[in-house]
Amino acid sequence: MSTEQGSEGGNTREENSRREEEQAAESTGAKSAETGSSGPAAAGEEADVAAAGDERTKLEEEVKDLREQLLMTQADMQNVRKRAERDVENAHKYALEKFVGDLVSVVDNLERAVDTIDRDDPAQEKLGEGVELTLRGFQDVLQRYNVEAVNPQGETFDPDRHQAMSMVPAQDAEPNTVIEVYQKGYTLNGRLVRPAMVVVAKG
Repeated sequence: MSTEQGSEGGNTREENSRREEEQAAESTGAKSAETGSSGPAAAGEEADVAAAGDERTKLEEEVKDLREQLLMTQADMQNVRKRAERDVENAHKYALEKFVGDLVSVVDNLERAVDTIDRDDPAQEKLGEGVELTLRGFQDVLQRYNVEAVNPQGETFDPDRHQAMSMVPAQDAEPNTVIEVYQKGYTLNGRLVRPAMVVVAKG
């Protein structure tokens, strides 16, 4: 009887030990499974974070490019507006340029007519007075529209405003000086409409 009890007690201890080993093995397996499953998940989260960072960098670069394009567009629009305003201003200032060019030819003829009048002839004297009144009327109109005569007698020759018809030796004048004006020039609002035709002293 005691032998059977001893045998049964030994068997019980062996079974208990075997159960403990099985439980330990199951616990270890479960932990390994948990560890194995958490590894890929962590790696996936890191990949998502890296992808989000790349996307943010890409978006920031796109925003920067769009801002630069916007600034360039605004600058272009300002240049277009300024150019349009300048064109309109010039159109207003110089719309009469061709008309002035034709009108000053009439003034030239009137001035020549005045110069040829014989003041000793009473008939021509009366005619001359009428021509002078007409000439002054034209000159007043030109002045009202900011048309100015260019009469460079005695001035230094300026190729931007004068047209040299000839160059002659002149002892009483400095070289490159205008010694005679064949025909006066004219400007409209400061811009040359017709250059003065001149004779220049040769050095």
